[in-house]
Amino acid sequence: MNSIPSAEDQLDFLTKVQRLFNESDFSSTYKYALLISLADLAIELGKDDDSELELSNRQIAERFIELYWQQSSPYKTSKANDSGVLYQNHGTQAAIIKAIQAFRDENSFNSPNAARHSKEYKKLITAVASTVAKQPINYLQNVGGGALPFLYERNTSSITLKKGVAYCLRRFQPLIQQLARSRWTNYIKKNAKNIPILGEKDDLNSFLFETSRKTLALVCKKLKVLYGCKCFYCNKATAELEVDHFIPFSLYPRDLMHNFVLACPSCNRSKSDSLAARVHLDRWVKAVMKNNDATTQIGEAVGVVANLETSLSIAQWSYDAASGGQVTGWVKAGEYHHLAG
Repeated sequence: MNSIPSAEDQLDFLTKVQRLFNESDFSSTYKYALLISLADLAIELGKDDDSELELSNRQIAERFIELYWQQSSPYKTSKANDSGVLYQNHGTQAAIIKAIQAFRDENSFNSPNAARHSKEYKKLITAVASTVAKQPINYLQNVGGGALPFLYERNTSSITLKKGVAYCLRRFQPLIQQLARSRWTNYIKKNAKNIPILGEKDDLNSFLFETSRKTLALVCKKLKVLYGCKCFYCNKATAELEVDHFIPFSLYPRDLMHNFVLACPSCNRSKSDSLAARVHLDRWVKAVMKNNDATTQIGEAVGVVANLETSLSIAQWSYDAASGGQVTGWVKAGEYHHLAG
């Protein structure tokens, strides 16, 4: 007889989901789409007990097509991207977007639902299922530089959600949806290839709560003068530096001048929303204490709050909280160290 996961098991599930969002390498939006798909399918096909649930790759692929159908259409035209279709990764356009575009160009269906009985649509599902199996299903449970296989087991043409997972996905579906959609939107916004399409004034939330791109560009310019044109994390010299929140904005959503560091695009994407390892923390503390006056002056010049004591307190709070669990700190791409102790 099946039961339901205990309160401790449910809390453990949420902790691991949080780690997945914060410590995984999101090189495209596919992982967000997979999490949304699993949560939706658990609602429709799962039960309110701790039983396992098998989902075929084709079932998941159909959800991907529904999620990306609208996003395969132009957001708006731009000189930088004639198609006006938003990029879903940092390389060439995502394979699933291309597959859906090709299908739509060759057929007159206006929705996946209208196309579902056609032979060509079944071929599209096969192609998308192959991509889903090779990429997000294969890599979603890689967390913090290692494997954290808490969601599912992989089969030849399907996955099996582990005991209690479907129940937790059903119970926490609104939270998972909100997190995945929010991170997905943020990924699209931060992809440099999408800036010409989105424009400067694309999002009210950014206007209300985030430092403008113009201000961040000025911060970047002044930090280059202060620290030189080197990535804070890998120490490589490059002209293509970006402003990174040392304590992730997702953890503490407030812009503080001392919390800004320069990062190369590769390190910035890889670190993402992870806390940096303690080796980086020690260097950051020394740097902001040594350059407190200069950093404060930059903050005053560009209009960003600069308070060393506040920034150090936030960092201590962040790392103290992480030390009590299984959280790992980002060292470099693919390498994480435990923050406990």
